[in-house]
Amino acid sequence: MRNDLVVQAAQRSQSVITLAQELIRHPSRGGIDDYSPVLAVLEKWLSERGLPHRRLQNEQGQLVGLLVEIAGARPGSWWTLDACVDTASFGDESAWTFSPTAGDVVDGWLRGRGAADSKLAAAAFVHIAADLQARTDTLIGGLAVLLDVDEHTGTFGGARAYLADPDAVRPAGVLIGYPGMEDVVVGGRGLWRATVTVYAPSGHSGSSRTVLGAVSRAARLVQLLDSADLPGLPQQGAGFPLAPKLSVTAIHGGQGFSVSPDRCELNVDVRTTPAFDGKDAATVVRKAVDELDAELPGPLPTRVEEIACWPPFRLKEHEQPAAALLDAAASIGISVRAKTAGPSNIGNLLAGAGPGGIPATAGFGVPYTGLHGTDERAHLAELPQVYAVYHQAVLSLLSAD
Repeated sequence: MRNDLVVQAAQRSQSVITLAQELIRHPSRGGIDDYSPVLAVLEKWLSERGLPHRRLQNEQGQLVGLLVEIAGARPGSWWTLDACVDTASFGDESAWTFSPTAGDVVDGWLRGRGAADSKLAAAAFVHIAADLQARTDTLIGGLAVLLDVDEHTGTFGGARAYLADPDAVRPAGVLIGYPGMEDVVVGGRGLWRATVTVYAPSGHSGSSRTVLGAVSRAARLVQLLDSADLPGLPQQGAGFPLAPKLSVTAIHGGQGFSVSPDRCELNVDVRTTPAFDGKDAATVVRKAVDELDAELPGPLPTRVEEIACWPPFRLKEHEQPAAALLDAAASIGISVRAKTAGPSNIGNLLAGAGPGGIPATAGFGVPYTGLHGTDERAHLAELPQVYAVYHQAVLSLLSAD
């Protein structure tokens, strides 16, 4: 990596931090806060620097993100930097040792919800766009920066609006700015999610008539699902390093003490792999449901409603944009490994986007603590290196088609 990029990254760091601080001080919890204020901060910053950008809206006309587009002088592939600017909820605020919207820097840590995921990355990415705006005559293709919200709701409204936008160029690949400096995340398990509704006769809990309630039937279904037969860890060299996983993540039913409810709902989350996909997940869950209905019949068959199904994804290290990010890290002496993550992310959404999907990396950033938890913080000493790696990766992607 050229020394001028490393020096430039260090010079940009304070400006990146200042913008990230302002973003953190505007709460943008997914599904809770109004997203307009935090996006207005970015709109103002982009407008002051003359960076071309526009709003993204969902099908209901709601603002779900901003899209920055920097076109090179010669035609070629487009690449996207993506960082969400909505956040997880604060959780128990009394457990925090500082305000979730502090946005201050203490002992080298940027503090507050979104510091790690992913307002610092958003601030860095718009600075990279500004750097490239000054040298478009040397670029082939173009760079888009997606600043999306509605990510932490699991709806991914901003990313979906970007993919559906007829005026946006379909990217050849996406680099997502999730934090963590040890790895470049090149893959993730997919998911299959469903709501399962269990039925039973309703009645008074004190009645002399013995009735097996919906809660009891649901509890038995949880046992069956927990003991479901899933493939184990993959064999060495199988190409995907994680096994599938099934979890019952929520159960709802009943109210008070004296009424036995007539229905109970369960949320079932299955993390999938190339060898165990959404169809396999559905088969396992429906097998457990059939066992329940045969063992403990109800007044109605147990109903399974599929909510979401995303494919797993995994890039090889020589595939773009993973190769560009790994090579850029190596060029400044950062030792990172290519990792397939257990949690699902926007990379899964991109993998299922149209023919062939859109390849993505889903994480390389500064060290952090408290992500989605208490006292979220991002460590700033490594910010210049992270900035330089992304800057160099983008330059390499835009230097040849």
